[in-house]
Amino acid sequence: MLRAIYPGSFDPVTYGHYDIICRSCKIVDELIVGVLNNKAKMPLFSVEERVKMLKEVTKDLPNVRIIPFDGLLVDFAERMDADMVIRGLRAITDFEYELQMSQTNHKLSPNVETMFLTTSIEYSYLSSTTVREIAAFGGDVTQFVPQAVAVELEKKMKEKGECN
Repeated sequence: MLRAIYPGSFDPVTYGHYDIICRSCKIVDELIVGVLNNKAKMPLFSVEERVKMLKEVTKDLPNVRIIPFDGLLVDFAERMDADMVIRGLRAITDFEYELQMSQTNHKLSPNVETMFLTTSIEYSYLSSTTVREIAAFGGDVTQFVPQAVAVELEKKMKEKGECN
């Protein structure tokens, strides 16, 4: 059984993330979407909120599990008995960073391979940061994120008083 992890912050999950999830789950037997609790960042959504949104977005994908984690990715991969890490690439700048991370992870855990998927062209410009900025200024994010995520973004921006 081939089990892979697609790790990320997913703050919030975008159609670009969803594209990688859908394509990845066709390649592996089980895909674990690892939601990173990065204590160095101040996310808009809590880990629990991000997990909830991802579960809603992936509810029709039977071989996908959503699991929060913190610490080293290779430690999480070992705990999940995963053979592979899947990373999405939007641009050359992503590749440089991801290559370094992949090589470091391979040094730490030689049994965990990394597979890169290029983002579909229609999402190559898209990032969670851009979506958060658009939402903060009251822009329409429905073309960038699933409807359930757009609703949560609007609520969050109203809570924070940032939605114009």
